[in-house]
Amino acid sequence: MTSPQDDLAKSNKKSVIAVSGKGGTGKTVVSTIIIKHLKKRDMKILAIDADPATSLPPALGVSIKKTIGDIRETLVKGPGRGPTTDLPVDLMLEYQIRGILAEIPKISILAIGRPEGPGCYCLVNDILRHAIEKFSGYYDVTVIDCEAGLEHLSRRTTRSVDTMIIVTDATQRGINTAKLIKELAESLEINFDKIYVILNRASEEQARVFSESASKYGIELAGIVPYDQNITEYDLAGKPLIDLPDDSPAVIAVGEILHKLEILV
Repeated sequence: MTSPQDDLAKSNKKSVIAVSGKGGTGKTVVSTIIIKHLKKRDMKILAIDADPATSLPPALGVSIKKTIGDIRETLVKGPGRGPTTDLPVDLMLEYQIRGILAEIPKISILAIGRPEGPGCYCLVNDILRHAIEKFSGYYDVTVIDCEAGLEHLSRRTTRSVDTMIIVTDATQRGINTAKLIKELAESLEINFDKIYVILNRASEEQARVFSESASKYGIELAGIVPYDQNITEYDLAGKPLIDLPDDSPAVIAVGEILHKLEILV
């Protein structure tokens, strides 16, 4: 029989979890509730909002002042003179990333944001990759709320991820999205240890039908998150979702999924 200390030691294994899916499926909700459970286990967490919409910080009750987009603008315009001018590029980036981390108890938050000037996201994603690879080792768990769609894969920003969780709805489009993400990851040789699907706002019957269809493509359904009136009320009131009650249906469901996936033990 293991002790609570043994369980905590197992759950403290450093890992990187990416939460993906198309827009509107609830990936930020799932990301927030995952972070809520990890925080209760006294883990040190790095929460990364890799979606330019920047929805994760408000869900965590945090106001972001600067983002990776701001670092990109500084690099494009030229660093000028300052304490990092003579540092190697990797150390300069680490210094600047540390400077934009928002901190609350047990959680550090990093947001990709939007660059002000024109141009593609190539440099922003390079900085994000550097942040994931460099900073994830400083935390027990890193949770990435990915950009909607497949961009995070095509740009290879999630190549350091252990577990990919795809949040979707119980539709054929949802199955297709999960299938595309899985196939694209394989074609880019991004070797996630595990890929799972979570059905959000779904019923048991919908999950059964979805699971039968998804299994044809080698997609494993981790579980379902039911509709939760508390989430609707919190969103309407502008309250942080991380403060959802522990007995809220979505919180309970995500907790059960995390135990099933052995992210929590």
